[in-house]
Amino acid sequence: EVQLVESGGGLVQAGGSLRLSCAASGFTFDDYAIGWFRQAPGKEREGVSCISSSFGSTYYADSVKGRFTIARGNATNTVFLQMNSLKPEDTAVYFCNGYIRLLGEVAGTNYWGEGTLVTVSS
Repeated sequence: EVQLVESGGGLVQAGGSLRLSCAASGFTFDDYAIGWFRQAPGKEREGVSCISSSFGSTYYADSVKGRFTIARGNATNTVFLQMNSLKPEDTAVYFCNGYIRLLGEVAGTNYWGEGTLVTVSS
């Protein structure tokens, strides 16, 4: 069973830092890109960052570039999102995501974690 479990959210003051973790299981972690999305109250879910499988190529939304860093620990099947210089507009539920095709499947499935809440106070 594919599972993506986020942790590390919390309440932080503007300018502070948090480190989110996404623990993955149920699939060959090294083979898949993993992404972070967020959804603020009353807004649509948006992509924040993602990291590729093989070479660790990364992508960042313009709104977080220079402040957030994504990394993966293949030995621990975990993807991290280090968030620095947090702003009140970063307040959202943060979700881990992976499009995973298991052995024997014709098509992949978009898997989501349940999310972890990040609240940045001004």
